[in-house]
Amino acid sequence: MFERFTERARGAVVLAQEEARDLHHHHIDTEHLLLGLLRDRTSVGYEALDRLGVHLDDIRSEVVRVVGGGPSPILDEEDAEALRVIGIDIDEVRRRIEETFGEGALERISFLRRRRRRRKGCATSASHVPFTPRAKKVLELALREAEALRHDYIGTEHILLGLVREREGLAAGMLAERDVSDTRVRTVVSELLSGN
Repeated sequence: MFERFTERARGAVVLAQEEARDLHHHHIDTEHLLLGLLRDRTSVGYEALDRLGVHLDDIRSEVVRVVGGGPSPILDEEDAEALRVIGIDIDEVRRRIEETFGEGALERISFLRRRRRRRKGCATSASHVPFTPRAKKVLELALREAEALRHDYIGTEHILLGLVREREGLAAGMLAERDVSDTRVRTVVSELLSGN
C-alpha cells in the first residue's frame, strides 16, 4: 500500500513517527498521524485542517494532556534504582544539568545521538515504532478513500479522510470536539482539490 503514497503522505507518516518518539510513546496511533499531517504546511491535509481551525500546538498540547508525554528516561527504572542505592539521585542529576544547560538538555543530547546514528546508517531496535491496529485501520481507510475518489495515489487528504472516517481513535475524538465532522472535511478537501 505504501507504494501508492505520495511523497507528502509518506512524509506525514514519518513525521507521525517523529511525534511519537518526541512524546516518548512506543507506538504510532491516530493522534500521531494527525500531528504528522499538521507538521507539513504544504500538504492538502494541512491546508484542510488549517481551514477547519485545527492547529498543531493545540493538538500536541491535548495529546500530552490526554496520553502523556515528557522527558525520556536516560536510564530504565532498574538502573536508576541501582544508582539510588549507591547514593546517586538521577532526578537531582537531571535538575543540575538542566539548571546549567537549559531545560530539556538531556533530551537534546539523546535526539542528536539518534540523528547521528541515522546519518551513519545504523538502525537500532529503538528506531522502529509500530503502528497500533487503529492507526493501521486509518491507513487502510485512506486507501479506500483514494479508491472512492478514483485517485491512483494516496495523499495527505486521504489520510485525513481516513482519520475522520475511523471515528474511534483519539484523533477522531479531538476533531469531533472541534466540530470537524466527516462532512466538513470532505467539503473542504473537495474544494482544495478543485482549486477553490
